[in-house]
Amino acid sequence: MVRKLALILTVLALASCGDATPERKKNVSTAPKTVISSLSVPASMQGVMAKTLFGAKASASSQSAEPFGGYSKGCIAGAEQLPETGPTWQAMRLSRNRNWAHPTTIDYVKKLSAFAATQPGWAGLYVGDMSQPRGGPMLTGHRSHQSGLDIDVWMLPPKRLNLSAAERESLSSISLRRAKGAYVNDNWSRQHFEIMKAAAKDPRTSRIFVFPGAKVKMCDMEKGDKSWLRKIRPWWGHHYHFHVRLNCPPGARNCVDQDPPPAGDGCDDARQWVRDILDPPPPDPNAPKPKPRRELTMADLPGQCVAVLQSQ
Repeated sequence: MVRKLALILTVLALASCGDATPERKKNVSTAPKTVISSLSVPASMQGVMAKTLFGAKASASSQSAEPFGGYSKGCIAGAEQLPETGPTWQAMRLSRNRNWAHPTTIDYVKKLSAFAATQPGWAGLYVGDMSQPRGGPMLTGHRSHQSGLDIDVWMLPPKRLNLSAAERESLSSISLRRAKGAYVNDNWSRQHFEIMKAAAKDPRTSRIFVFPGAKVKMCDMEKGDKSWLRKIRPWWGHHYHFHVRLNCPPGARNCVDQDPPPAGDGCDDARQWVRDILDPPPPDPNAPKPKPRRELTMADLPGQCVAVLQSQ
């Protein structure tokens, strides 16, 4: 019985790895990957929204750290909690209990925040949502952030790192966009450019989501090697924060990466986004109506996520 259970728990679990953020270019596959779940879902979990089950967990599972599945259909075992305050960061919105992630992600935040602290006017970083203690679908908000490999970094330059818990709930970030995201506004700074550049050049980074005008601005500012801009991906919103997505850590064989970004620096594609914002194309009368999103259940997630929930 023990050998059988071990075999079940090592079956590869595939999940959709792009969140609600498919790439714009048509030659990039955005088809969701099939989830293979061989661990049967207990009766107590059947017919229950997965977000309800994961949202009820206040702490990480007592397992070795490992992400399962993809960014939008996954979970994480043995997550690590980012300390609420560090020498160069503060976790925000503590009431959400979303400052959990894979240890690689925690290390990434610490190193990026240390770099940010070298920038004029920045004491470090204010860190927004990462993942829940066991990952999985969230009760509110994100469709991704499920496998402990996503980070939201606030655009607000931290002036101090001694905010109280109450201040972290009430303080707001700042928006950098103008003209519905076609351009940056006066809040944009060289420091924003340098911090996102440093984030993109970290080899652990898969991609960074930010509004189209910011991507174009960065393309214009970079006068040297632009290869790192490939990882800066334009997407709606993402003007109060930028969203970092990491690659699956080495050896995480049950983790599913998102497809690599299209070849090239992506600057022409971002400029097309801007043109479409300023002069929207006419709607396609033959376009199918969007289907309402179905809430995920445990049957939609990798089988290992059952064990993650059952762990003490």
